[in-house]
Amino acid sequence: MRTTATATATHPTTSGTRLDYGRRPMLVFWETTRACQLACKHCRASATAQALPGELSTTEGRDLIDQVAGFGRPYPILVLTGGDCLLRPDLFELVAHATGLGLPVALAPSVTPALTPQMIDRIVASGVKAVSISLDGALAATHEGVRGIPGHFAATVQAIRALAAAGLTVQVNTTVMRANVAELADVAAVIGRAGAAIWEVFFLVQVGRGVATEAVSPAEHEDICHFLYDASQHGFIVRTVEAPFFRRVVNRRLAGDPAPVSDLYDTLSTRLTTLMGPSIGRPRAHTAATRDGKGIVFVAHDGEVYPAGFLPEPLGNVRTTPIAEIYRDNPLLRRIRATDFTGRCGRCEYADLCGGSRARAFAASGDPLGEDPACAYQPSGSPARTGGAQGWHEPPKTP
Repeated sequence: MRTTATATATHPTTSGTRLDYGRRPMLVFWETTRACQLACKHCRASATAQALPGELSTTEGRDLIDQVAGFGRPYPILVLTGGDCLLRPDLFELVAHATGLGLPVALAPSVTPALTPQMIDRIVASGVKAVSISLDGALAATHEGVRGIPGHFAATVQAIRALAAAGLTVQVNTTVMRANVAELADVAAVIGRAGAAIWEVFFLVQVGRGVATEAVSPAEHEDICHFLYDASQHGFIVRTVEAPFFRRVVNRRLAGDPAPVSDLYDTLSTRLTTLMGPSIGRPRAHTAATRDGKGIVFVAHDGEVYPAGFLPEPLGNVRTTPIAEIYRDNPLLRRIRATDFTGRCGRCEYADLCGGSRARAFAASGDPLGEDPACAYQPSGSPARTGGAQGWHEPPKTP
């Protein structure tokens, strides 16, 4: 199963226009299928060898794409993920429909024997500009211990190189977990050598098969974010998933705050310099103030809509309600975008820039408006709001 990738395509608003995230997302993820030949230990969706009943049909998929275009310009980036999107027989028909409408499209394929040189050529010819590939360690034993396929490490590095050589923007996704923390600097070096443009680092949310995977502590999350800030000065963009507190770290470092004094940060930073040399430019760290449900929305294989792939709180189904209506009007999403949080997130001065992982808050407490337990920061803002303090409950619908 692919971890849900943030799109690697360049969004038309990056040149200066600011999106109104209350009206349209930056990214629409569509889990085109649950089918996947891998059995990754941290799989969000517990992907299966075969497609599950109820997948959106080709006709329904085309309708979903029309709905995404219905957000209007600037169009969201449509990320076709899975499972393994290459197992959708109609994948390129769907890509052609989306690109024909002008939607920017990114793919998140698994590294399997299906990702041949011929398939890469077909991806390029389809109009897709960006792809994401998962790499969860700098050693074969680490990566393959997660992915469950002997030889998968070498195949993954080769796939990154081949996709980059074909002219695609390549994003490498790495999920941080206890098993690979010590290798993060080495992963950065592998990514740099392979020619990837973006490193997207996923901070584990324990859902799906990820429940059995050991996460790192809040203090370690903080150290890793500071390390990622350093890594972003080595030629590729660095972004995080389910760690919006990275933006606070970037904000503070840019303002002149020092890096932390800690064994983990020192070890990773020193190793990064040893492998990649001194920094080569200004930090290229992603700081757009998006979060689950704000700028991001996820459509499951069966058309159910969620704030994000790691937040299993259903909002509606595109088979019956247009995705734009769900995104704009859902009460939970409106509260997320209004930073109507409780606990530390509710009183934090970085509530809008960061806002905490709504998925992790939900996984920890059942309240998607609660505080993010992975964040080590102690805010100095005003007292927490009371909204949602007893947990998330959608208001009753009128008859």
